[in-house]
Amino acid sequence: MLTRTLTVVNPSGLHLRPAGVLSQTAMKFKCDIIIECGEKRIVAKSVLNVMAAGIKCGTEINLICDGEDEEEAMKSMSEAIESGLGEM
Repeated sequence: MLTRTLTVVNPSGLHLRPAGVLSQTAMKFKCDIIIECGEKRIVAKSVLNVMAAGIKCGTEINLICDGEDEEEAMKSMSEAIESGLGEM
């Protein structure tokens, strides 16, 4: 299991478009991918769960990847989040 703390840089947070990009990226991997935001644990492969979490710009999240391709998933997911999920 790998864990990394990241900051959401999207100006309007994880609304529909960036949440969709995040979920599509997560779905490429077999491992479980969880986003922890405060007390919430969000399944990253569900666009509705990501959107419903209401994650705003500047929010620190913990990204957790657990499974057979966790290293590749962590690298790809971290890069996507740090680059603004196509909005920057």
